[in-house]
Amino acid sequence: MELDDHAEDLASDLGVDKEEVKADLQNLVEYSVPVDEAKQSLRRKYGDGSSGGGGTPSAKDIAEITPDESNVTVTGVVLTAGERSIRYQGSDHVIVEGRLADETGVIDYTAWEDFGLEPGDTITAGNAGVREWDGEPELNLGESTSLSFQDGSLEVPYEIGGEAQLADLRTGDRAVTIEVTVVDCERKTIDGRDGETDILSGVFGDESGRLPFTNWDPEPEIEDGGSVRIENAYVQEFRGVPEVNVSAFSTVTELDREIDVGSDTSTMDVGDAVGTGGIYDVEVVGNLLAVRDGSGLIQRCPECYRVIQKGQCRTHGDVEGIDDLRVKAILDDGTGTVTVVLDDELTERVYGGTLDDALEQAREAMDQEVVADRIRERIVGREYRVRGHLSVDEYGANLDAETFEESDDDPAARATAFLEEVDA
Repeated sequence: MELDDHAEDLASDLGVDKEEVKADLQNLVEYSVPVDEAKQSLRRKYGDGSSGGGGTPSAKDIAEITPDESNVTVTGVVLTAGERSIRYQGSDHVIVEGRLADETGVIDYTAWEDFGLEPGDTITAGNAGVREWDGEPELNLGESTSLSFQDGSLEVPYEIGGEAQLADLRTGDRAVTIEVTVVDCERKTIDGRDGETDILSGVFGDESGRLPFTNWDPEPEIEDGGSVRIENAYVQEFRGVPEVNVSAFSTVTELDREIDVGSDTSTMDVGDAVGTGGIYDVEVVGNLLAVRDGSGLIQRCPECYRVIQKGQCRTHGDVEGIDDLRVKAILDDGTGTVTVVLDDELTERVYGGTLDDALEQAREAMDQEVVADRIRERIVGREYRVRGHLSVDEYGANLDAETFEESDDDPAARATAFLEEVDA
């Protein structure tokens, strides 16, 4: 149904001017309020109690709010508040995002109006909309929300402010503050929503670990490297792992002290690692069961660098492929399996030769599969210690390896230690 039809239905039901209703509906929809929720809001505004429950929404503790709610009244403390720009229906909108808490729990919120929210404020939000985001309820504070600031401070068992370490960040976190070292940084030109634009991408590190980042409005303090404090960053998923995003609304300050970067990484069982849903820096140990098809000598698209089949790229059609080496292998430790992906350098190491050597072997055999067969002979059936970046999606778990070393663990010693532990 078109917006004009929704407005006509509302105007007919409410007995008010269609153009006035349409203007209000258009305004709410442009601020990403779902159409059904926007219609309920307008029914309340114009006094129709027959839909949307009517009356004042019931007051709820945050722990009681579910995605099935339509509107609630809630009192809580603003833990975080950060501005961000989004584009909706061709226009840019500045929103405020963060977390709200009471004694019972925490909930994410998005404010579509400028309410002047600051961390530490105690507020009551009446007629706050509720929507589902990643399976969890989220508050929408908009034009139909009545928001008041309370004089007293509500005591909550949560820290006010967005201070966090990298290991604590999760996809969807907003308005976070971190102090990190720029481990790696490069400037890139991408096709952005307004055409070609420069960004910075790389890796941040602190004592707890490392995470990739994107700086959408390049900051010299980040590009110069060193240690920085970043306020009002947000976290999105990129290739299955959390990524720190630094926007034009973030504040970046150079620090006059060093932030040590932890050299150790988390060593996990494969099953536990996969259960995280994606982790940037992890180490697993397991037996290499098989080398998958699409390993060895491959061809990539010169435009997007994806692997091609028979000269065909899924995006760019007929292309002249670029020769490359890759391994995709199945690693198992008894708790789960993961596909380990080796880049060209690691593949050359396990193959025992260069790309030119592989091309020569394939020409002599008139079959490029001989390269993958040679790799299978060298690594299948052995135990490996692999460190890299794990992503999990509907196609399974993939570990992009940074290091791939045959394990020096003694299986007999580990078996003995296990039996001793069982006996104890």
